[in-house]
Order: sequence, then structure tokens, then C-alpha cells
Amino acid sequence: MLKIYGLKNCDTCRAARKWLTAKGVEHEFFDLRGISLDAETIHHWLAQVGLDTLLNKRGTTWRKLDDGDKQALDDAKAVQLMVTHPALIKRPVFCRDGVISVGFARNENDRKHMLDG
Repeated sequence: MLKIYGLKNCDTCRAARKWLTAKGVEHEFFDLRGISLDAETIHHWLAQVGLDTLLNKRGTTWRKLDDGDKQALDDAKAVQLMVTHPALIKRPVFCRDGVISVGFARNENDRKHMLDG
């Protein structure tokens, strides 16, 4: 089954879930603020997609961080920040059989990756 990780109030996450439902794709949603996502899971995601894809530097949560938290950012430090502040994870994160993809494409043709597998 396709698992989706995101925020329940995120417009992009809601659009993705609505689209998947319309396509008849069975999926399960996990609100990042409602679960305790562990560092091991985030490390696994990071290994697949990289820091630039997984870390959301455009949101309010990033902007509110202390400058010291933003400097000398390596994978280990980023993982700890994402564990502490789950809104720093770009969303939605789609997971099927341990393989992930991040983000919901605006273009219908680019959404096919969610239906593969």
C-alpha cells in the first residue's frame, strides 16, 4: 500500500490525497505532527533523495530556526532538526515498499510515479 507522510493542513498534501482517491489508489496518510518519526526513517529517506530534496528551507519553520541551526548543516544535523521539527520535511513524502518520492507534481503526466509499483 502507498503510504503518504505530510501535514493534514497542507494544501499540497490534501490535493495529493484527493487525486489518489479519485484514481482509486489505496493509500494511508500519516500526519508528521501526529506521529513520532524516528531518525532512522529520516536517514533512510535522506539516503534515497538527498538533503536538498527532503529538507524544506522555504517554510516558516526554517525561517524561525536560530541561525546556528542553519549553519554547518550536514545530514546528521538535518535529521535531528527534522525529528524535532517535522514541518521541515518537504511534503508529501510517498513511500511504497521502502522506496520514496517527495512532492506532488502539478502536471498530471508527472504524477505517474505515484502509481508505479
